[in-house]
Amino acid sequence: MKAIYLIITLAIVTSPLRAQLVDEMADESKLYAESKQVNQFFRRFNGEEDEKGNRYYPNDKLYRSSKLRKRYLGILFDESNKGIGETAKTEFVKQLLDKNETSILNFHGSNWFSEVHAVFTQNGKTQPVTLFMELEKDHLGYKWVIQKVHADMFNQYFVRDTTKIGQFLHPLSHELDFMNLRKAFANSDSIAQFTVKQFRPDHLSLFLYEIKKGALKFKSVTEVKFHFFQIDGWYFELSDFNRPGYNTGWLISNLVKLKNDSEKDLLRRYLYNEK
Repeated sequence: MKAIYLIITLAIVTSPLRAQLVDEMADESKLYAESKQVNQFFRRFNGEEDEKGNRYYPNDKLYRSSKLRKRYLGILFDESNKGIGETAKTEFVKQLLDKNETSILNFHGSNWFSEVHAVFTQNGKTQPVTLFMELEKDHLGYKWVIQKVHADMFNQYFVRDTTKIGQFLHPLSHELDFMNLRKAFANSDSIAQFTVKQFRPDHLSLFLYEIKKGALKFKSVTEVKFHFFQIDGWYFELSDFNRPGYNTGWLISNLVKLKNDSEKDLLRRYLYNEK
């Protein structure tokens, strides 16, 4: 029995798979260089763990130190994205280090959200849907909730043709007890002409309605990214990169300097697909 056990053990140790695992784990520097989870990106961005992933706490000497943060911030960008200029990157990092105590990402704070690209089926047809998720406080903890939804399949319901003339209700319609609403509802294709100019389509309500009646069914998630507005005067995007080398894992994939709140609101609307 012992001989059989020994043979099995040797087979496991000397198998090609085992050898491959040993080779991969031998290169620890590569493993440590990767932000494997979003929570780990937070800790490295804030300077709250060492290179092996061991947590630092407020009483630790290196906790959120500028020296530690500077070392991490140099490897938290997607180096393949030439759209992130070196000037902007340098200015961003300098602000983080100059305002070390106030330029910290807060996992439970506001001004960051997730963009989840998912695939659904509607009446048997595959449909892409983008879910915008945010953390919401719930009793003693937090939970992810759907904040907004965008789906191209809903756009057809909100087409407003401003070139047409005569698609309106007369200003004296109230004297007719609005009986001429019959004209507005006669053609479903033109109903959007009778809404206020400031009307913005609510894809989330339509999404919930389609789910509720069973016409829309979840299939899978294809991509996840995060958008951050927590650092004063800046926006950055966080994406996951699964590729060979050291510059992999969760990395800053876009960086934009914001001059004022107006630019911030404009960028938010762009991210939400709000035209």
